[in-house]
Formats: sequence, structure tokens, C-alpha cells
Amino acid sequence: MKQTVSLTSRVRIPDGILSHLLQSELILLHLDTGVYCGLDHVGTRIWQLMQAQPSCSLQHIVETMIAEYDVDRDRCAKDVLALAGRLEENKLIELLG
Repeated sequence: MKQTVSLTSRVRIPDGILSHLLQSELILLHLDTGVYCGLDHVGTRIWQLMQAQPSCSLQHIVETMIAEYDVDRDRCAKDVLALAGRLEENKLIELLG
């Protein structure tokens, strides 16, 4: 059964995911599937937070982003959830709960 992405979801970056910063865009590549994704500077920061704290919650990422950027909490949460959903669909992250 597929998990729904929520702010309480914890995420992990699985093995086999490469990331490379190319100018102002982070490129992600799943070595097993060949899926790749490009992230802008905000998406790159979200990815960095996911990398820095394995199995961190998306709520923690939202709180960190709010502290670092001038962004509305609801907008930030919506954007983090949308990115996490896209990454999870492409198997670039795993949901742990």
C-alpha cells in the first residue's frame, strides 16, 4: 500500500542516488532506473536538509525553511510536500512513516 506524503512523514535518500550541483541547479540521478531530476535553489536546499539528517521529518524541513527564507508557513508546507511527493514517485527518496 502506497504511503501518503504528509508533514509527519520521515524521508530517506536510498542508495544509488547521485547528486551534482551544476551552476545553480542540483541534478539528481537514480542509477538503477535512470530517472533524473533537476532542482532549483530552494529544492536544492530541501535536498540538502534531507541529506543532512537521514530520516528527518518533512515538518522539520518546513521549520528550517521558514527560519531561513521569508516564506509563509502554509506555502512552504505545500511546496515541501509537493517536492517530496514528486521525489518519492520517482524513487529518489523513500518515505519511512
